[in-house]
Amino acid sequence: MPDAADPILKLSGITKRFGALVANDDISLSLHAGEIVALLGENGAGKSTLVSILFGHYTADQGTIDVFGEPLPPGDPAAALARGVGMVHQHFALAENLTVLENIVAGTRSLFSPSLRKGRVAADIKATAERFGLWVDPQARVGDLSVGERQRVEILKALYRGARILILDEPTAVLTPQESESLFDTLQQLVGQGLAIIFISHKLDEVVRVSDRIAVLRGGKLVAEVARAQASTAHLAELMVGRQVDKVSRAPTTNTSTDTARDTTPVCELKDARVRQRNGRLLLDQVGLAAGSGQIIGIAGVSGNGQATLANVLSGTQALDSGSLRINGQAVPADPRALTAQNVARIPEDRHAIGVIGELRIWENTILERYHTAEFSRLGWLRRGQARRKAEAIVKDFDVRGLQAQGLETTTRALSGGNMQKLILGRALTGTAGTPRLIIANQPTWGLDVGAVAFVHRQLLAAAEAGAAVIVISEDLDELFALASDIAVMHAGRLSAPRPAADWTMADIGAAMAGVEAH
Repeated sequence: MPDAADPILKLSGITKRFGALVANDDISLSLHAGEIVALLGENGAGKSTLVSILFGHYTADQGTIDVFGEPLPPGDPAAALARGVGMVHQHFALAENLTVLENIVAGTRSLFSPSLRKGRVAADIKATAERFGLWVDPQARVGDLSVGERQRVEILKALYRGARILILDEPTAVLTPQESESLFDTLQQLVGQGLAIIFISHKLDEVVRVSDRIAVLRGGKLVAEVARAQASTAHLAELMVGRQVDKVSRAPTTNTSTDTARDTTPVCELKDARVRQRNGRLLLDQVGLAAGSGQIIGIAGVSGNGQATLANVLSGTQALDSGSLRINGQAVPADPRALTAQNVARIPEDRHAIGVIGELRIWENTILERYHTAEFSRLGWLRRGQARRKAEAIVKDFDVRGLQAQGLETTTRALSGGNMQKLILGRALTGTAGTPRLIIANQPTWGLDVGAVAFVHRQLLAAAEAGAAVIVISEDLDELFALASDIAVMHAGRLSAPRPAADWTMADIGAAMAGVEAH
């Protein structure tokens, strides 16, 4: 067992290659009890690979890992768990139809075993919850919990299984501001009792706030370790991308929903929209929304409150049960081609599953939504030369990097998340008729690094300046305040009336996201 002054986790010379790509290049990093170390880096910098090696999902080509002074067997998640390494992923791995107790013990023993004494287990869970300030009812059904409560269950699950080293991957990505504050309080209680935490986040403000030390990866290498006292968001951003990153935000303007001098003819008008699930639950409940030329409307909300359904309706992939949608003054059916014909562009929430087809080549993905148009098709034959020229322009103008030796023949799944998003953005913003009339941007920078975020924001602001109506659906409130002239909030399928962004405070918008009327 190491001395109290020794690190409880030590990564030494970790190197991992995927073919010609060196994802981790001789990385050494340590972690002490009672310490929070933030892990920063651009998309593709090697963060996910490094923690996957630590948790046993990957095996390093070179290097060693010591936990509490003992070597950790490589490529063995069970060994990592047994040594006290726990991980809470950004997307929770919980069964909504089971109780908190059942989710916590699932995988450790059969839920139907006679030896499973639920009363004793519930008492143990309550004791752990009280010790670390993570109260949640063990008998509650997970499907009935808020997002913040579900995150507590994930952390409790790791602690119940003996975690002393906790990896948190983008832990505030789906939380309200109030839930984030509660999480930060919890983290201080955890480290106060000797736990060590690796905190992965793209939100530089919160990294500076909660961490004791910040490790920055770039191009697979550890390029800096910075103590919190010496850290600033501007310096960290520069370390991440290797250059100065200017913050992007909407210029101050009177062009808001209260400006009567502006042309108020809506490009997009949704009235009394209702969408029901088969079980009768309302996903959209009498939702109304209007967006005009040059306007950016931000829509906030905790995941699962109807934002995805709203984006699908506006993109033509979801039919309304009642209500109406008009684009450019014309009623449109639930047909993506009809929306494309009206010069509507979409940036979908899930870039991997919906935004692109990973097995197709880059040039094929750039024309996916318009391959049937005269620009790329003649007499039923695909105009490959025209398609490749279009792809070349997008790759150049939108700074899409990571093309392998095959160039435009590279399969799209080989791109990092940030470069994949740039490809989707280029496809959306360079349609046949030039700047789109309407842009539906759903979580446009989710999981992107600070450099990629700034690039995406500049493109959306430029599109609005060129006359597009832009609807940005995001769980990142900083993003909405940077971009939107007006902000509305979704909760339980209902959408509040948009208000000028300047009229919202973080506290008010967080309360509205939680369904509490702001005062």
